[in-house]
Amino acid sequence: MSRTLYDKLVDAHKVCDLPDGDMLIYVDFHIMNEYTSPQAFSGLDQKGLNVWRPEAHLAVIDHVNATRQRDPHDDASKLLIENLEANCSKHGIAFYGLGDQRQGIEHVVVPEQGLVVPGMLIACGDSHTTTYGAYGALGFGIGTSEVEHVLATQTLRYKRLKTMQVVVDGDLGPGVTAKDIIMKVVQVVGAGGANGYAVEFAGSAIKTQGMAGRMTICNMAVELGARAALMDADDAAYRMAAGRAHSDLLHFDTEEWSADPGAKYDKVFHIDAAQIAPLISWGTSPDQSVPIDGTVPVVTRDMTPKARAALDRALTYMGLVAGQSVQDIPIDSAFIGSCTNSRIEDLRAAASVLKGRKVAEGVNAIVVPGSTFTRMQAEAEGLDQVFREAGFDWRPESGCSMCLAMNDDIAMDGERLASSTNRNFEGRQGRGARTHLMSPAMVAAAAISGHLADVRTFRTEEG
Repeated sequence: MSRTLYDKLVDAHKVCDLPDGDMLIYVDFHIMNEYTSPQAFSGLDQKGLNVWRPEAHLAVIDHVNATRQRDPHDDASKLLIENLEANCSKHGIAFYGLGDQRQGIEHVVVPEQGLVVPGMLIACGDSHTTTYGAYGALGFGIGTSEVEHVLATQTLRYKRLKTMQVVVDGDLGPGVTAKDIIMKVVQVVGAGGANGYAVEFAGSAIKTQGMAGRMTICNMAVELGARAALMDADDAAYRMAAGRAHSDLLHFDTEEWSADPGAKYDKVFHIDAAQIAPLISWGTSPDQSVPIDGTVPVVTRDMTPKARAALDRALTYMGLVAGQSVQDIPIDSAFIGSCTNSRIEDLRAAASVLKGRKVAEGVNAIVVPGSTFTRMQAEAEGLDQVFREAGFDWRPESGCSMCLAMNDDIAMDGERLASSTNRNFEGRQGRGARTHLMSPAMVAAAAISGHLADVRTFRTEEG
């Protein structure tokens, strides 16, 4: 019987069926950060429980830490960081704290350190754990009570999801990146179109992506509402996992972690890669996006009252006018970073646009490498000098930074940002902040122009 990759992974990790129809699954690896773990450890203490397999857990600092300097500047951040370190020390859990050369954003650090390989099941108290689907591994976010359960038992109660396949076939045009692919998918499927589904990506445009691009796509699949995102494991995935710091500690069989030919899905979407242009979000939901050479949407006759209300609300919050050219939209700030787009490949792409150019007057431009290791690699390649000479603030410490307003990088009320992050919700980057999502190269183009701009223009000028 042909099976989807998702079903193979779930079946391989099922411990037993439960009387109510759910199942108990085994978690190969669990990741924690300073923001979502404190209550879980408190729960263990109250019940007098220990961590069952300390070696199957990792804790990192990434959400609340400052990126301008190493020490957190406020008492709340310091308390969260010190609390996580103390809990990890007590239970013998690996901890990548500030000053550790392995520190960084959890979904950048784990692949970088060789802690994910095809066939794994990974859980984390962060929704973008779907990133690991790029390796043919099942990753998903969990809540605080589930974090406690994994710490104590290395298992989780789990309900099997429905399956969706998204096939992206064809050749991508100039300037079109993995970020544009996933933004197009979110646009087509809808921001909640995959609620209750595990999404498997397939097609020639997916297979030709490098691992960084695949991680970007799986990372942002959660914006579809997907609880899991997956891609078949191929040679590229195995090569990426091999030879890294901890890859020799991860022992899995050589089963082919891919969907069987003829596997059936509950829903299937087909997207023509040639029809994807560089995209930017214009509104307050990741599915509210348009091509960079397009215009802000207008009300149409076939819109439902609910859709019209959503359009009006987004336009009001974003301070935009229906029908205006998106390239006429000025920006105040440019941000390159986040678990979606802060890898070395993302920095190289942005630097290729910035080289020999300057950030427009009045634009505050920031770049935060996704990990200390990534920062060191970028500096060894001279990328930091390209960013600095262009006028970007090159941050010395890694973290989520301006992706979310949980640290000292907070946008002001009304501030408009070109951002390589994953969410453009109201207040996501600061109360009243106006976020436009796009690829790192597109952020660089906007920073140079002082307004949303088409990266293809810059590349044409370069010849």
